[in-house]
Amino acid sequence: MAARTIPLAIVFFFGVLMTVQFYIPHPVSQRLYEMVLDWMNGVSAAAIILAVGSLVKHHWRKISRRENVVYSGVTLLAFFFMAFLGLFVSIAEDSLFQTLFANVQVPLQATMFSLLAFYMASAAYRAFRARNLEATLLLLAAFVLMIGIIPIGYLIHPKFADFAQWVLNVPNMAAKRGIMIGVGLGAIATSVKIILGIERNWLGG
Repeated sequence: MAARTIPLAIVFFFGVLMTVQFYIPHPVSQRLYEMVLDWMNGVSAAAIILAVGSLVKHHWRKISRRENVVYSGVTLLAFFFMAFLGLFVSIAEDSLFQTLFANVQVPLQATMFSLLAFYMASAAYRAFRARNLEATLLLLAAFVLMIGIIPIGYLIHPKFADFAQWVLNVPNMAAKRGIMIGVGLGAIATSVKIILGIERNWLGG
C-alpha cells in the first residue's frame, strides 16, 4: 500500500506546490522554482540510468530467448562500444566516436526520415481523395498551397502566392490554434487527474 501511497503523495504535494508557485511572483517562490528545476535535472539523469538498464535488459532477454538475436546483438554491441569510446577514449571532432556518428547514425536518421516522408505521401494520397466535403476542402487547400509556393503559381496569377499565404496564415492558423487550445485543455485535465490521484496508470502494475 505504501508503495503506491508515497508516490501519489509526492505527486500531489509538488503538483499543488508548483501550480500555486506560478501565481506568486515573489523571490522566495522564484528560488523554489529554480531549485525544483535543479532537482529535475538530477531526476532526469537517474531516468537515463533506468532507460539504459531497461534497454540492456530488454535486448538481453531477446538474445536469451533466441528472438531477433542479430538485431538485439548489434544494438547492444553498438551501445557498449559507443559508450566506451565516449567515456574512456575521446569525443573530439576527429575522433572515432564522431566518425562513427557522422557515417552511421546520421545516414540512418536520414533514411528513417526519408521513409517517413514516403509514408506521409501515401497517407496524404488516401486522405485527399474527395469522398466528402471535408476531404474536398482539404484537397483544395493542399492544391492551393503546393501551387502557391512554387514558381508556376506566379505564372498562373501574380496574386496566387499571396492567396496561398493567406490560406496558411488565416484559416490554417485558426484551425491550428483551436487544436493547440484543445491539446492544452487535455493536458490540464490529465495533469489535474494525476495530481488528484484519479489517473494512476503511471504507477505501473
